[in-house]
Amino acid sequence: MTIIRAEGAAIVAEIHVTPGQEVAAGAVLISTELMKMRHDIRTDTGGRVTAVHVTAGDELKGGEPLLTLDAAETSAAVSAPTEEARPDLDEFEARMALLSDAARPEAVAKRHAQGMRTARENIADLFDPGSFTEYGALAVAAQRGQKPLDELQARSQGDGIICGTGLVNGRPVAAMAVDYMVMAGTQGFNHHRKMDRLIEVASRDNLPIVLFAEGGGGRPNDGDVARVMAAWLNVTSFRQFAAHRGPKIGIVAGFCFAGNAALFGVCDLRIATRKSWIGMGGPAMIEGGGLGQVKPTEIGPSDVQVKNGVIDLLCEDEAEAVAAAKRLLSLSETGAQGQGEDKALRRIVPADRTRAYDMRAAIRALADKDSFLELRAGFGAGMITGFARIRGRAVGLLANNPLHLGGAIDAAAGDKGARFLQLCDAWGVPVVTLCDTPGFMVGPAIEETGQVAHISRLFLAGAHFGQPLVTVILRKAYGLGAMAMAGGGFDRPHFCCAWPTGEVGAMGLEGAVKLGHRAHLAAIGDPKAREAEYQRLVDELYERGKALNAASLLEFDAVIDPAETRAAIDRAFATAGPATPGPRYADAW
Repeated sequence: MTIIRAEGAAIVAEIHVTPGQEVAAGAVLISTELMKMRHDIRTDTGGRVTAVHVTAGDELKGGEPLLTLDAAETSAAVSAPTEEARPDLDEFEARMALLSDAARPEAVAKRHAQGMRTARENIADLFDPGSFTEYGALAVAAQRGQKPLDELQARSQGDGIICGTGLVNGRPVAAMAVDYMVMAGTQGFNHHRKMDRLIEVASRDNLPIVLFAEGGGGRPNDGDVARVMAAWLNVTSFRQFAAHRGPKIGIVAGFCFAGNAALFGVCDLRIATRKSWIGMGGPAMIEGGGLGQVKPTEIGPSDVQVKNGVIDLLCEDEAEAVAAAKRLLSLSETGAQGQGEDKALRRIVPADRTRAYDMRAAIRALADKDSFLELRAGFGAGMITGFARIRGRAVGLLANNPLHLGGAIDAAAGDKGARFLQLCDAWGVPVVTLCDTPGFMVGPAIEETGQVAHISRLFLAGAHFGQPLVTVILRKAYGLGAMAMAGGGFDRPHFCCAWPTGEVGAMGLEGAVKLGHRAHLAAIGDPKAREAEYQRLVDELYERGKALNAASLLEFDAVIDPAETRAAIDRAFATAGPATPGPRYADAW
């Protein structure tokens, strides 16, 4: 005989058996209730109920006998539980189905017809399969007072932005993808709350953020919050995103105006497709300001934004843009030791010092095969910037372009080089500078561009640069321009070297002779004799400033065989000490 007792305080809710009834092991005998929660009391063994000691509604304090059971073999069996209806799961599945692209076939078909992808397709392409965790997926537009909830759920999925974290080639990354299929990608109240949450998570965990920034800026008709704010100029997303110290990579395809453009603008690196239009004001804002009516395709087309430096990297489409973002996110890792073209480096610079050559050919030979990713190729033609790998090590490459102004540095080139140094510093990437410059560009017209201030940015960026730095002088290294290419002076790099074709001087050799020997040359009446004397003096200065002689006077560290450049750079970085913390952000310009 077994007496089953109450285990604690409760109320008898229901009695499922009667005296004399046979029960199987596992059968429910009595149900009790406490704090609105129902508990079933089951028997561990089969037998016959001989007595029931309570009635429904009795209050139990614990220990009271509930019923008596004679344990015995019994023919009774526990009935199989019937499949319980689960409206909670049904509602969940229906609600989650609305978030998928399949729930919006017409909108998806329109995107594809335009040659573009959906926000979810971009997210799926960016992250490693199965690694993405979404934040705030169930948000809807703050318009519940204006529209039925089921309509908002069906038409304002996620309030127009997908936010989450995951792995990109194994690296933890956060991403925000504006969904243009929701109210033209406009930024609503909950849209910003989701952004703020993800930025907080990314900042806490030191994650890079990838932003797909397509969209039309702020949304003025979120009526649920209109009564509690006037202009909402205390929204925190812009400041928090700009303040985020992890790498920020922006991607734009299609239209990107106003608030979306502002977020894109503060990204460390800005990628856009050819079919993109980017502007701080869209058509509505332009018309509202009394500036007339314009088409969205007239505002900031990609060809304009490439030339002016807004776009760092132009891609054909979103697939190429995502692939580029993945390459950039891999810069923190050391790859397998790649192959360059060591012997080809010997043939890059012509023996004739007056013949021009292609610096990009030098970069392609220097970098591991197919690893160079050039940035801002359409802006600041006098400076070449980009990321590459040398023997598997990720580096930034900053090089003069001898095919433009002979390599002289103008305002745009100064800006381009300075911002690239800031970018590499913020991302913790060492830099190799390839120097071939006659110095800064000069003249009355050039000073009208603000040359003094723009060029000074290159010195400031170099002075504050905290990562390992190697400078290679390929040919000309004259004056302040050459010093700026070495981070401020030839004593600044961890290793400063030259190829045998290198030549150094306080200013260009020809100019130095003309200025320093003006009276002497003017006194020679015979033009041929004057030209011969001029050339003799230039040759004399060249012999004095050529790499082998300058290195013997300890102007810089070494002269190297061009074929040994990759190895020399690798050795220098291998022995460089830890980076010095510097500015953790790059100017937007």
